[in-house]
This record gives sequence, structure tokens and C-alpha cells, in this order.
Amino acid sequence: MARAGLTAERVTQAAADLADEIGFQHMTVSALARGFGVKPAALYSHVKDAQDVKVRVASLALTELADRAAAALAGRAGKDALVAFANVYRDYAKEHPGRYAATQMELDPETAAADAARRNAELTRALLRGYELQEPDQTDAVRMLGGLFHGYVTLEKAGGFRHTPREVDASWSRTLDALDSLLRNWPPA
Repeated sequence: MARAGLTAERVTQAAADLADEIGFQHMTVSALARGFGVKPAALYSHVKDAQDVKVRVASLALTELADRAAAALAGRAGKDALVAFANVYRDYAKEHPGRYAATQMELDPETAAADAARRNAELTRALLRGYELQEPDQTDAVRMLGGLFHGYVTLEKAGGFRHTPREVDASWSRTLDALDSLLRNWPPA
């Protein structure tokens, strides 16, 4: 019989919260079970294994990120869309560091988590429509934005900007200005 109150959804939510608290790489089924006051075996009637828990957290995080991005993009185009999307990405990474780390894991293309990852890529393409980029430039721009956003938030989180006199937010704003300029003036092949 399953423990009262334990469901796959509650386990996933607790795992996401724990990942934010202690780091995605430190989240284990044992630590999760301690949070529920049960033995790890009690969780296995709700999740398959530790990998399943991690994929579930990735799916939750990617879905949350896509939902926020979609709301931020609604009714916006061009630079307004770029800034809204970028700020959602950065804010989510800062607010949910463990979940954000989960969004970076390699996913089986047949999972719901992979579907959520594709939705995020589609939202990036949606913001790029305001810049009228065609393929293959659009794919290059999607990769550039993902790499830049990830790199910036990773360096910021690690304290990589602390040795420079300029405020991090000011640099972020100028980076988005530069991205907007680049996207409006994409170099020909």
C-alpha cells in the first residue's frame, strides 16, 4: 500500500524544491525520502529510480520556464520580446538554481521532458520571428541566445563578474541591447 499523501507529483515537486535547496547534482532519492520521513523504498511505488526523478524535475522545470516565457512573450515582438524572454530565463535560473540545472540535462527525445525542451526552443523561435530571420540563420540565433543566456547566468551565479566595477544588471541590459542590434542586422552568409 502506498504511503498516504505520496504521489508521483508530490515526489516530483519535493525533488524540485530539494534541488533548489541543495543543488540538482546533490539531490538523491535517499535525501528526498528523508524529507518525507520514509525509507527510499517507499518512493519507488511512485517513481522508477533516481534517473526518473531527475527527468521528472527536468520536465517540471522546462514546463515552468516555457509557461513563464510564453506569458512574457504574449503581445511582444522585437526587442521587447527579446528582453522579456531573456529576463524570464535569467530570473528563473536565479530563483530556481536546482531546477535550472535540471533543464541542462540530456534527455531522451521520447520523454515529456524532451517535449518541454522543444517547447522552449519553439518559444525562442517565436521571439526571433520579430527579427525576420530565415533558416539556417534562425537556428544559429536560437543556439547563440541559448549559449549566451546560459553562459551569463552560470557566470553570474558562480560570482564570475564580481571582479569588475560595472553592475551586473547594467551589463545585462547592454548585452540585450547588443543582441537586439545583432539580430536586427544579422550578417549575410
